Amino acid sequence: MTLNDTLANALSRIDQHEKLGRKECTVDSSKLIKNVLGILKKFGYVKEFTAKKEGIKELLIVQLSGTINRVGVVKPRFPLQTATFTKWEKRYLPSKDMGILVLSTVEGLMDHAKAKEKHIGGRIIAYCY
Repeated sequence: MTLNDTLANALSRIDQHEKLGRKECTVDSSKLIKNVLGILKKFGYVKEFTAKKEGIKELLIVQLSGTINRVGVVKPRFPLQTATFTKWEKRYLPSKDMGILVLSTVEGLMDHAKAKEKHIGGRIIAYCY
């Protein structure tokens, strides 16, 4: 079976394992998933993730911290301008200072607070709170 969106599958699997109370999760590896997990690790939503080779396939073993209430991707990937940060925060996050939006910008992947302080727009990739 082929996967159409590896990031959506990875975040869905992490969300399911968090709801079940598990401490560890295994997801497929890609550069985008590693970057998103790096951002989640920076904010304490994920403890650690390590790469493991299984044959020709690389997997990521994610250590969960138990602090994720909801995580997912945003489809379609909406363009976000600096003037409309509040609109998208209200749509995907439960309150003003709770959670993060992961953006794809010209300077790479970053959270919405960092993009807001740099006055950079981009496309919304994922959210987590």
